[in-house]
Formats: sequence, C-alpha cells, structure tokens
Amino acid sequence: MLPSSRPGRTLRAVLLLIATLAILLPALIVHFAPPIGRHRAVHSAPSRVVPQAELPPVEPVAFEDLDPDEARAYNASVPFVRGPNPAARPFRLPSDPAQQARAIDCMAAAVLYEAGDDPVGQRAVAQVVINRVRHPAFPKTICGVVFQGAERPTGCQFTFTCDGALVRHHWADAQWARARSVAMAALNGAVFRPVGHATHYHTNWVVPYWQSSLDKIAAVNTHLFFRWTGWWGTPPAFNRHVSADEPIIAALAAYSEAHRGIDTVVAPEGGVAVDAAAATAPLPRSLPGDANSFLLTLDPATLSPDGFALLAARACADRPYCKVMGWTDPTKTPTALPLQPAQIAAMSFSYLRDQAHGYDKALWNCREFRRSLPAQCMKAQTFLTAVAVVPENEAPAAVAAGAQTAAARSSIPALPDGLAGVRRKVETPAAKPSPPTKTPPPVATGGSEAR
Repeated sequence: MLPSSRPGRTLRAVLLLIATLAILLPALIVHFAPPIGRHRAVHSAPSRVVPQAELPPVEPVAFEDLDPDEARAYNASVPFVRGPNPAARPFRLPSDPAQQARAIDCMAAAVLYEAGDDPVGQRAVAQVVINRVRHPAFPKTICGVVFQGAERPTGCQFTFTCDGALVRHHWADAQWARARSVAMAALNGAVFRPVGHATHYHTNWVVPYWQSSLDKIAAVNTHLFFRWTGWWGTPPAFNRHVSADEPIIAALAAYSEAHRGIDTVVAPEGGVAVDAAAATAPLPRSLPGDANSFLLTLDPATLSPDGFALLAARACADRPYCKVMGWTDPTKTPTALPLQPAQIAAMSFSYLRDQAHGYDKALWNCREFRRSLPAQCMKAQTFLTAVAVVPENEAPAAVAAGAQTAAARSSIPALPDGLAGVRRKVETPAAKPSPPTKTPPPVATGGSEAR
C-alpha cells in the first residue's frame, strides 16, 4: 500500500503547482503590466452620448497620471472619428470698437499663450474659442470663454489663465502684434477649416479625463482637437447668440489698454494696443533684391505708434529674419541700404526679428513718440569724425594716407556746433616742436541706433 500512495502524492503536488501558477501568473501579469495598458482599459469605452435635450457639462481640466511618453503612445492609439468634419461658419464680432478691442486682446492672449508664436497653431486655437462662444455650454463672450474658471487655482479651461503664466512669462511686443493680427482675422470672418467644430484640444503629451467622451477629429502640430459626440458636435448646435458685452479682464491690464479700468494697477511691462488700421493696411513691399528688408514712410495720422509694430509684424510674416525701418518724414525715407548716419538719426521706428539669435523687438524714436518703457526707445548713438594734428614735416604722408578714406568721411554730414560728442586732442611730441597750427574743432553727429 505504501508504494502505491507515492504516485498519488506526486500527482497532487503537480495539480497544486498548476493551480498555484494559474492564480499567480495572471496576478503578476496584471501587476507588472505597463501603465499604458491600464489606461487603455479605462478609456476603451467612451462615456455616454449626451442627448439633445440635455446640455453637456464643461468638465474642468484634469489629467491622467501618465508621463509624456506614455501619453503620446496612448494618444497615438486613439483613432480619428470617421465621417465628415465640416468647417465652421465665418464669425464676425458684433460690438463697438471698445468691446472689439477687449475681445481681440483676450483672443490674442489665448492664441499666444496656448500655441506660442506659431501662426498655424494660433489659428487653430482661435477657431476653438469661436466655436465655444457659439455653443450654449460655454460663456457668451470671447473674454468669458478664454478666462472661464480663471478665478480657481485649478479647473480653468485655458491653463495659462490660472497657472501664473501671465506673470511668469512675457512675450515681445512684436509677438503680441502677430497674435493680435491672428485674433482680428478670426473675429472678422477668417475660418480655420481643419479643426471643424472642435470645442476641446490638448497637447499630445497629456491625457485629459474628458478625452474618452469626445470625438478626435484633427491634429495640428502637437495639439489634438475634439468635438462632442452626437448632436452637440454638429453644426446646428453652434447657434447661440453671442453677447457684445465683453468684460474687463484685470489680468490683462499689463498687456492691454482696453482692459485697464480706472482702478487697475498696470505692471511695468506694457503692451501694444490694438490698431485696426494697421491690421488692414496694405502690406509694404520689401527692397528689391532683399526680401527681408523694408523701408517705410509711416503716417501718424492714420497709424498709431503701436500700429507701426503691428504693420511691421504683418510685413515680416513668417520670415525667421526680417528688419523694418520707418520714417514719418517722406523726404527722409531712404530707398536703399546701407543707411547713412543722417538717415539713422531721422528714423522714427525700427523692428528687427532674428530668430537664430532669439531677438525680436520693436523700437521707437522717443523724441517723436513717447513710450512707457525706456527699453522701447532707440538708443542715442554718436558718429565721430576725428581730426588729428600732425607735425609739419609729416603732413604730406598723412595727407596721402588720408586720401584713401576721404570718400568714407564725406558721407558724414556736418551739423551745427554744440552737439554732444567726443573730442580728442592729439599732443605733439615735445622733442619735435612745430609751429602753432589752428585746428578746426571736430564735428560729431547724433543719431538713433537702428536694430
């Protein structure tokens, strides 16, 4: 009997081992599975489609706990919805100039802080803002849509409005001018067709919790765009009457004159005001043979000083390197480069973009146009013509050498005495005295630095 029981014990041990492995292996697989797998399971089934009789909720922005690489992998696995993606109708803001200025600056802040200095991404963000203001689930004004939830530390709809970005990061005047140009175009009928009726978007390195309840319809650079499923994502749902009563947003007071109330404290960093004339003015032509340079005659009667910057940004468009120089006196506007010192001295405005070196700045001649920030003023620059005293016995050689540079010196105009400049005195060596020589005073010219 004892020998016959040994096979039975072996069989029971084998069965016990199989049963243990059958329980342990699945548990280990679930425990050590990659996070992507877990989140795919969470998002595999979309939330219910909100019926037409019920207004869809606007959920606060909250994200799945995924690192950027995991989020990109997950987002790439979510397919685009099949079927048509009709473009939105053109939108035109029905309001007076003051209200329009507020709406334009709110839109400009949204496109600049959400998409950076990228005109394509900015147009996509602007279209989402317009889609939202037309949808009954969102506020009725452009500023209301952009700053929805900004009073909360979390839960705002556009994160730059509640995460401190407006205080931490400041864009250059020219970048604001380009963003305002995109905003004005969107609020005056321009349509960005690829995003259709999208009301939501996010970057591809995050996964918001609301993503599974929406249809993925487009990708623009690193942004993914979504619309509501069912009737709320169709064109008839975007029929809400838009209000023209744009609120004043105190957070934009540092950048926008339109949002500066009576009691608003303006931060040191000033902004560029909206100039509708500059946004619609015909674009100037670049110099023949130099597509990156513009020499303009500016008319202060039709363009504000801030409008100069907007016009320059529009002229430069997407050029990585571009320079624009302007004069208010048409008789002093040059027709070719390089500029002469007198032309630099008469310059009223300059703009230089050099993306390779991270430079993007507009400057004004503050003797003509007062600016709130000294950094916006052209720097005074001195041009010097030096006159040296030479001993009599060395004069012929000096004259011969000086003749080689006469042409260069002749381009510097003589201005009346009394201008500030550097005056140098060249002493004659004591060992070789020379007869007294009457030396004319050196002439200095003043000017402004062209950047």
